[in-house]
Amino acid sequence: MGPLPERAAETTAEQPWPVRVLSLKIADYVDKMSQLWVEGQVIQFSPRGGTAFLTLRDPDVDMSLSVSVSMNAVNAMPIPLTQGARVVLQAKPTFWTKRGTLQLEARQIRPVGIGDLLARVEILKRTLAAEGVFDADRKKPIPFLPQRVGLITGRSSAAEKDVVENARRRWPAVRFEIREVAVQGSTAVTEVCAALVDLDAHPEVDVIVIARGGGALEELLPFSNEAMIRAVAAARTPVISAIGHDVDQPLLDLVADWRASTPTDAGKKVVPDAARETALVTAGRDRLRLALGRRVEVERRGLRSLLSRPVLADPVAQVRVRRTEIEALRGRAAVRMEGRLTRAGDQVEHLLRQVAALSPQSTLDRGYAVVQHRDGRIVMDQDDVGIGELLRVRVARGDFGVRPVTDGVDTPPERDAPARGRFPAGSRTISKGTSKGTSKGTSTGTSTGTSTGTSTGTATPTKRARRTAS
Repeated sequence: MGPLPERAAETTAEQPWPVRVLSLKIADYVDKMSQLWVEGQVIQFSPRGGTAFLTLRDPDVDMSLSVSVSMNAVNAMPIPLTQGARVVLQAKPTFWTKRGTLQLEARQIRPVGIGDLLARVEILKRTLAAEGVFDADRKKPIPFLPQRVGLITGRSSAAEKDVVENARRRWPAVRFEIREVAVQGSTAVTEVCAALVDLDAHPEVDVIVIARGGGALEELLPFSNEAMIRAVAAARTPVISAIGHDVDQPLLDLVADWRASTPTDAGKKVVPDAARETALVTAGRDRLRLALGRRVEVERRGLRSLLSRPVLADPVAQVRVRRTEIEALRGRAAVRMEGRLTRAGDQVEHLLRQVAALSPQSTLDRGYAVVQHRDGRIVMDQDDVGIGELLRVRVARGDFGVRPVTDGVDTPPERDAPARGRFPAGSRTISKGTSKGTSKGTSTGTSTGTSTGTSTGTATPTKRARRTAS
């Protein structure tokens, strides 16, 4: 077998260190450490002859070391050393190779004074305050009537009875979820924090009370522990602190959502007073009944006042007045409408007379005639008429046809022609009017102008020609 490796990193499965080598290596490494000062809490103390063996525990976490110290150093302490005491000691770490354990060999041991503990608590208080752990805006309101109350207290303690009895005296139906833990000593912080986490996760617990019935200052130090303070600050359920009395104020009172001066005060705060609430409800119902009675009486008086008014004493009176007004308005509307219709009728009659006076028929009725070609065109000029052309003559009552016997050229009258205005029986004459804008017209005896484009009055014929009736 070859030589052993010098360093731990050089060991392999084929070349391992024996246990004695590792123990010696650890012992050599520990022996190189210097002496140091360490603080902790004494949880076990066993004097044996000239040496005392004790267990030194960290007050915040579950860690501990074995310590051996000479009885001379213990006896030199100003106060007797007891379990639970906070001490600071000067020690040298040593490693016991036979059993593989690490322990401290103390040279000096001193108790931690109350002043030192208070100074440390004050420093922690300032640190947490700077972080905002104690701020009022982060505190949660206490529920008016919780479903279930979580209670963290000592085992069979008077504080538990104070909280439960006072709460049930005020509200008999209150229910509790109780966790009994150590409220002083080395395990107080761990057990209280574990119970707090458990109750905070309970679905029916609406508020948590941490109660302890007072004690010495050093006994209340766990409730100023940083781990417990931060656990309470992180809880989602409102927490009530009921630690000690009015003169005691651990840091738990500052971080809790509400501080009770005593456990009894916490029992009164956690639930309402059933008798007081019943009295308030009764008083409220009485006030409501009185208010409703007064309101009904006021409305009744108002209704009587309304019914006494004339309009409600004779409701039809207003209808009669409005009916008279409506009838008057209807009469005025009828008169106005009738007047408008009469004026409109007169206007229509006047327009009809104007239309009749201006119509061609009216002109024909006055003795005029309209001469038309065969195609319906009006004869406007004598030169438009041909010899023998069949013309249509329209008079007031009917029409007839004629044929011209001349072409409209002026010819001297015959000697034996009858005088102007006289025609042989059975003969007809076509004449041309001399007025400007007149058309050819026919006349028997006296010549008349046409209705279209002719002037009114008697036309004077300039040419006469005999024609035979068609």
